Amino acid sequence: MPTFEELIAEAAAVSVDGWDFSWLDGRATEERPPWAYARSMAARMADARAALDIQTGGGEVLASVPELPPLTVATESWPPNLARAAALLRPRGVGVVADPDEPPLPFADGVFDLVVSRHPVRVWWDEIARVLRPGGRYFSQEVGPASVFELVEYFLGPQPPEARSARDPGRAVAAAEAAGLDVVDLRTASLHTEFHDIGAVVYFLRKVVWMVPGFTVEAYRGRLAELHRRIEGEGPFVATTTRFLIEAVRR
Repeated sequence: MPTFEELIAEAAAVSVDGWDFSWLDGRATEERPPWAYARSMAARMADARAALDIQTGGGEVLASVPELPPLTVATESWPPNLARAAALLRPRGVGVVADPDEPPLPFADGVFDLVVSRHPVRVWWDEIARVLRPGGRYFSQEVGPASVFELVEYFLGPQPPEARSARDPGRAVAAAEAAGLDVVDLRTASLHTEFHDIGAVVYFLRKVVWMVPGFTVEAYRGRLAELHRRIEGEGPFVATTTRFLIEAVRR
């Protein structure tokens, strides 16, 4: 079996660009939501004429859509992801736009009949309503409250109630409706997640940087070593991933 040092060195060296988690195959498992976001999003894309994918990451999910609308645009803020998305999506005719993920979106009012986003860091509801035409749809899978907090609290200690309740789907519904959207579908899921070795933990925290802000191997070496021994002795580290699906229509 690889040693602690070998595992963390490997995970610290691998690229975390893009939004592809295939490096974790065989090292971590995450139960998937029952609604099959990528397939459902593709079905909506097939009926759209103009679509926007906000915070596309490396463009991997949008690239999986078999039939893209005649006008399809994706935004991304992180330069390494932006380059990956451009390489993947531009050959399919998708416009890839650098955007800081804060208002305003660089598009005119009422341009799109579909806006999608998978795991947005923050949703600017007023901007989504502005760029949607009347009757246009927003379709998104989002990270829910206290997702993978077993891991977060292992490193950071108990989190305050406001941190645990952030990303509450009820708040998303209220914000959407306040912006002029009618929520037509809302689904939630609590999903089983396992980390099978310490390298998987290091990779995950390097990639999903908001889970443990400022995470580095050196800063948390002691806690990582302790967790490595725990996984070796007791088996995978288990956490709960939360997700919600929201679909809303502009009035």
